[in-house]
Amino acid sequence: MKLAIHGAAALLSLSACTTPSGRLSAAAPVPTAAVIDATVAHAMASTGAKGLALAVIDDGRPVYVKSFGIRNPKGDPLRTDTIMYGASLTKALFAFIVMQLVDEGKLNLDTPIERYLANPLPAYSEPDVEDRYARWSDLAGDDRWRKLTPRILLTHSPGFANFGFLEPDGKLRFHFDPGARYAYSGDGIILLQFVIERGLGLDLGREMQRRIFDRFGMANTSMIWRPDFRANLADGWDMQGKVEPHDERSAVRAAGSMDTSIADFARFAAAFARGEGLTARSRAEITRGQLPITTRTQFPTLQPELPSAERRPDLAAGLGVITFTGPQGPGFEKGGHNDVTGNSWVCVERRRSCVVLLSNDVRAEAAFPDIVRAILGETGAPYAWTKSLP
Repeated sequence: MKLAIHGAAALLSLSACTTPSGRLSAAAPVPTAAVIDATVAHAMASTGAKGLALAVIDDGRPVYVKSFGIRNPKGDPLRTDTIMYGASLTKALFAFIVMQLVDEGKLNLDTPIERYLANPLPAYSEPDVEDRYARWSDLAGDDRWRKLTPRILLTHSPGFANFGFLEPDGKLRFHFDPGARYAYSGDGIILLQFVIERGLGLDLGREMQRRIFDRFGMANTSMIWRPDFRANLADGWDMQGKVEPHDERSAVRAAGSMDTSIADFARFAAAFARGEGLTARSRAEITRGQLPITTRTQFPTLQPELPSAERRPDLAAGLGVITFTGPQGPGFEKGGHNDVTGNSWVCVERRRSCVVLLSNDVRAEAAFPDIVRAILGETGAPYAWTKSLP
């Protein structure tokens, strides 16, 4: 669905293109708050979305943070401190933690995970009452697990399906050799969580709290449910407009258990844009294209690879994010999605500028490309691939 963008916002879309010589053009300024307000209002009217929260980061600083619409069927307003489901945005923050551990010498991206574990991975077969982990015992008899490294897991190339429980028989298995290609896998991310918790003896929930949420003043963000969230909580709407109550997630899952608010995530996004909390080398490693993207869209996972001539050379897997090269140069995007959630964090690296979109109505995703274009100009953000949008 295309939105009609008028006036200053339309000029932005045109001004961010490359020059005839192929050089990057100067970035247009972020539009006024009034223009952004009007763009979001039109997006919500066009999609029917009930709630949408938006933050704009410019040169590493939050310059606009606002929420629109409602947070529940009662009509309570969606606020900038309302608790919203972060979904797979969690994976990007998890990559940040991993790279801190790399900086500290506790992990190496290319060291096989077996070196961090006391036992072979398939030997860990005890039940997990919180349902945090897959059944690693399913991998018994296939020694390809020994090839797995933190880099392979963070670039979604372990060879797993998204989750083992989605397999016809419910069992985790390899579909290709680790590192051979990109195929989105939540279980791959959760395996790295397992390595950190069982191999390094760290509690991921506590590490996320200490290293990110406390550090950047994210008072309304947590990896698990907190009772104080209930007073200001966003329920969700699905594609048919049906309401679904906010899920009270009781287990820390690196693949997507985080609750947050737009104000909190804006603080993290700004800090990340400024390069805080990591060495310059580790910060750059997250957003470096590490593995080519070879499929037409991100989902369904494990779809056939495209012929080489049909692949997009501008897309690659970073660590926990997708990198792209657009008219304004390198950028990255990370989304989060379920039946009632649509989130996106997209940045242009040379400008240190980003747009963060959190919606408690999945219908809002159709408007994300035009909202980002109205604010940052044409970035090349790969929404047609990540969200299968036309």
